[in-house]
Amino acid sequence: MGFEPCLVRSVGRDGGVVLSVGHPLLDAFLELVAARARPNTVLATGFDLKVFFSVVDKDPVDVDTADVLAFVATQREPRHGATVVRIEDGERGLSTRTIKRRLATIAGLYEYLLVRGDTTVAQNPVPRGLALRRNGGRAVRGVPLIRTPRTLPRVVDPDEANAFLAALRRHRDRAMAEAMLLGGLRRCEVLGLRLGDVHPGEKRVFIADGKGGHQRVVPISARFFTTLASYLDTERPQGIDTDRVFVVLKGHRRGLPLTAAGLDEIVAGARERAGIDRLTCHQLRHTCFTRLREAGMALEAIQAQAGHRSIESTRIYLHLANDWLAGEYRRASEAIDAQTLAGL
Repeated sequence: MGFEPCLVRSVGRDGGVVLSVGHPLLDAFLELVAARARPNTVLATGFDLKVFFSVVDKDPVDVDTADVLAFVATQREPRHGATVVRIEDGERGLSTRTIKRRLATIAGLYEYLLVRGDTTVAQNPVPRGLALRRNGGRAVRGVPLIRTPRTLPRVVDPDEANAFLAALRRHRDRAMAEAMLLGGLRRCEVLGLRLGDVHPGEKRVFIADGKGGHQRVVPISARFFTTLASYLDTERPQGIDTDRVFVVLKGHRRGLPLTAAGLDEIVAGARERAGIDRLTCHQLRHTCFTRLREAGMALEAIQAQAGHRSIESTRIYLHLANDWLAGEYRRASEAIDAQTLAGL
């Protein structure tokens, strides 16, 4: 092996965080990713590269398809004993979504190396799928290398949601939860809110830095703005340097922007006090859109509220909304019955 992969964070000349894995080609690829993607994407890419080349004991230019397939097999091996499985999909190894993401990272790396043209890499070692032969003819790509099951996200039922909100101890914490539960904001969007983004008169907030850098205006219930006003009036420190809405309220970081880890800790604490087995920020977001769909909100409107680039990402709430499928089946069944009776 030509190098020992190690994910290292350092400070660049511009003061920003620079990630490196310890190989010139991989570090150059990470630099490209950093120039066109979000920090979380860069971090995930760096970690995927580290994992892959820790398992595949080769220099990047020597990797072949057999190495990639062996990597997939390794990732599917049980991680916590043969009898431990995930409830969601019954699998023992890493989830197929995680493996698929890692393969996408490696495929992107080799597409980059091919475009560079200054290495000995002649083809991308990550296969797009498994080839099949039909009737003795030529091989065609037919089976995906990794099948990702379509699973429905868990939503929080009304009793759990009320118990969770009641367990939050500060107006700040309740306002953040309501932004996700009533407005469908992502965790990063809640933490990224600035004072100038909040428009109480219009009952809207401006998302200046959403997923993928996309911006949107989101209406939220008046209930959120009432809670937010209580936080701003009674809890948020005065005279602090940041204009971020949600900040740390005590300790040596008092007045600094709240971090994702801090919000997760708040959610975990309230969840435990409420006696709820599992609840995450993203489940609050899923719950918001599921309830909006059940209340009759158009799918296109939910897409705009959620900030989805594709309507396909929004269609999942058709299946989560209990009344939609039942209503569609009832209408179709009544039409069939009417036709049957007319023919008698």
